[in-house]
Amino acid sequence: MVVIAFAAIIAVGTVLLLLPAASADGRSAGFVAALFTSTSAVCVTGLVVVDTAEHWSAFGELVVLALIQIGGLGIMSLATVLTLVVTRRLRLRMQLTAGAETKSVTLGSVRQLVSGIVRVTLLFEGALALILAVRLWASYDAAPGRAIYLAVFHSVSAFNNAGFALYSDSLEGFATDPWITIPIAVAVIAGGLGFPVWVELWRRFRRPHEHHSWTLHARITLVTSGVLLLVGWVAFVLLEWSNPATMGRMGVGDKVLTGFFQSVMPRTAGFNSLPFGEVNTQTLFITDMLMFIGGGSAGTAGGIKVTTFALLAFVIYSTIRGESTVHVGNRRLAAGVAQQAITVVLLAIGLVFSATTALMIITPFTLDEILFEAISAFSTVGLSTGITGDLGTPGELIIIALMFIGRLGPITLASALALRRRVRRFELPEERPIVG
Repeated sequence: MVVIAFAAIIAVGTVLLLLPAASADGRSAGFVAALFTSTSAVCVTGLVVVDTAEHWSAFGELVVLALIQIGGLGIMSLATVLTLVVTRRLRLRMQLTAGAETKSVTLGSVRQLVSGIVRVTLLFEGALALILAVRLWASYDAAPGRAIYLAVFHSVSAFNNAGFALYSDSLEGFATDPWITIPIAVAVIAGGLGFPVWVELWRRFRRPHEHHSWTLHARITLVTSGVLLLVGWVAFVLLEWSNPATMGRMGVGDKVLTGFFQSVMPRTAGFNSLPFGEVNTQTLFITDMLMFIGGGSAGTAGGIKVTTFALLAFVIYSTIRGESTVHVGNRRLAAGVAQQAITVVLLAIGLVFSATTALMIITPFTLDEILFEAISAFSTVGLSTGITGDLGTPGELIIIALMFIGRLGPITLASALALRRRVRRFELPEERPIVG
């Protein structure tokens, strides 16, 4: 049902973008271009095969905007509701434990959850749109109506981690403007944290004097997100410091600002204030890793999610110590969580590896460029070295499949693994093969 619902939305978006009225020149965009753009918008990715600012008319841009909003709200609502379903399907003893650990998810009905998600989304988008509109009108000579339109489009795109921009060079023209880049980065982080984390933060903000124990999910998400943001920030600044094509000619303050902005974007927004076709190979590789990990669960970010990455780190640590169970803080991980995380990661690696191999066979681009493109599509990031429009129809279809599977695959797979419990009525003789 989930797959059919999102496929139906993409189909409607494709039909609308095929209309001559959706193109600036009054001619139909072509089926593959319309399908690619619709998939990228609904899956809040941001990869494009045509220039969003130049190719689409005002009607086409509004269709893209609507698809981004529907896709972002759908992803957050779907992930949060599936978390609720998984929690309620656990056996009684685990349900009591999980109920204490996920109050932010299980309180209230599904209707209340979705209503809360809509309110949080509109709050962040409205605040960001106000800041951007004032800045564009006051400092960039944009007419009031145009400033509001640009502000609303980019605020929706930012909070939903979509990365669509109405400027041909994305946000390169605003690279050194903190009034543009910092609010957008904050909105990207907010959308990528996930609704359950924001519910918990809001509860603490409203009642600061009451004692609330952090849920394991919130702690892992916030700490891991902060560490990855810092690592990416330092890496971008150091690796691109003297690159004349990117940060080389900037002042120290502008380098620090640009490094921070680009560290946020692989989480997975897709805006760029630097030309990624000109960055160093080491920077591309660091970005590959950040994109693959992605953001928080039950949010608009993609990737394998920071919780999956952190849990695997704890599994490795416990295995090295020779412990039979995995502990995070003062909690023990439920049986099966490690297997779920490993399954999600290995399937993701297999999918990216297969797509990269296929693209290397049918396109003339280098491994660095193709791997970057494949991970960006699977993790629904939207960053590109500039090769998306030159992949050809077979390559574009592979990217479309990657965006769709990457957007829905980890969510539905993790839920299916959590809900699918089978009790074996017999066990086979045990044997231990050599590992490593």
